[in-house]
Amino acid sequence: MSFIDKAKKKLEDLAGAAKDAVDGDDDKDKKEKTAETSSSTIDKVKSDQGILSKIQNFFTLGYGTKEDLRELDAKQRDLYYMDLRDMRHVWEDLYLEAMDAGQAQSRDYKKVIQVMDRVTEKVRHADYGYAGLLDRKGHIRENELARVFDYDRDLGKELEALKDAVNKTSSKVEAENWETLPDEVKNVKKLLLSFEDKWTEREKQFRPLEE
Repeated sequence: MSFIDKAKKKLEDLAGAAKDAVDGDDDKDKKEKTAETSSSTIDKVKSDQGILSKIQNFFTLGYGTKEDLRELDAKQRDLYYMDLRDMRHVWEDLYLEAMDAGQAQSRDYKKVIQVMDRVTEKVRHADYGYAGLLDRKGHIRENELARVFDYDRDLGKELEALKDAVNKTSSKVEAENWETLPDEVKNVKKLLLSFEDKWTEREKQFRPLEE
């Protein structure tokens, strides 16, 4: 069982334990605690959160380890890498189609490929980040960990926006909607450069903690 699966199972167990505690009270207390606990614990854990939100809860409750942090960071960066790699393939295809139609005069097409290759390699070869969030005794500092998890969630949203923009550009090429295509290409370049800046900042966020 992978770490992600183990973490999700632990969260489900925690939610079940909270529910059992509520069921063991008398009717009055049960009603009061159900109103408070089901919304703040059970529903929160079982609701449709992003995986980082679930894992953040897992760590801040004290169940995470240094090895788990490394596995989580590696998994997260693998997901970023695969998304960027897939976008690269989509962009190459749409670029060739635009060239065949004589609609790829802008240098932005090649610029997107250059930056995407550069960012993809940065993500692929980045040092492990979360391991720097432990002190010299190996203790996880929860506030720092929560901060960088929040940063990663925001970074993931930027990557999704970039993916949507690439797919939108691809759709316009397929529809031969050449009139608005240059603006879409510029937008993709802008989003990609922004993601690169955020990735550079991520490395600063994940630097080892000072004692």
